[in-house]
Amino acid sequence: MTAFLHDLFGVSKPVIAMAHFPALPGTPRYDPALTMDGVVERMAQDVRYLLDGGVDAIMFCNEDDRPYSFQADFEAIAVMTRVITELRPTDRPFGVDFLWDAKAPLAIAKATGASFIREVVTGVYESDMGLWTPDAAALYRYRHQIDADDVRIFANITPEFASPLGDRSVAQRAVSAVVSSLVDAILISGPMAGAEPDYSMVAEAKEGIGADVPVLLNTGARASNIAQYLSVADGVIVGSSLKVDGYTWNPVDPARVKAFMDAVHQVRNG
Repeated sequence: MTAFLHDLFGVSKPVIAMAHFPALPGTPRYDPALTMDGVVERMAQDVRYLLDGGVDAIMFCNEDDRPYSFQADFEAIAVMTRVITELRPTDRPFGVDFLWDAKAPLAIAKATGASFIREVVTGVYESDMGLWTPDAAALYRYRHQIDADDVRIFANITPEFASPLGDRSVAQRAVSAVVSSLVDAILISGPMAGAEPDYSMVAEAKEGIGADVPVLLNTGARASNIAQYLSVADGVIVGSSLKVDGYTWNPVDPARVKAFMDAVHQVRNG
């Protein structure tokens, strides 16, 4: 299955960069003065900086819809679909993430042509949002019902702002997510956005599922640590460290994008 990663992104150790939406209508932090045109304008600059900096893919996400909900609202899906349709790259893949309703990004992906989604689809967690009980069976049935079987599922098995219930190891959860729940890639996160996980967790997941299934670093990637993580991970999803001052809620910093991609290229070049 790691072959699909290279086929999809065209490189080894792909870099998927986050394009974060400002708070969407209906959420507490939404700013009505921004308007929909303002949302597009703000995000267009971030996307342009990321693409010009040479990232291999973009992932659109409603990052500032705090506090997060397990059920997407119609207006959020509508706005994300409109903006992604306007800003989606045409020369490289893109994906969708919705915090935290796994069906929403599948619907948006179907409408916009996204190649993958990032979600939590397996396990049970205590979280900042309460008890978290994803339903992989419902998600995959929904994917088939809307004719979106070509949309890959990148599954976070160590989600931020949450702790797993039970005593299964990271390796056991990774294997189960692939074998039982049919996920296409495993993601390993730190305790919150921008925080790096323990390196051993990435290594354990990779050792557990083997070479055939990709494992990606999902949070905490920086120019200073990416070489270590990519020594075992098959790719990386990065957001916060590409922002001004490395702060999640700031705009993208082109200089940070360049520094990060320079570090990745050094890894790829051996």
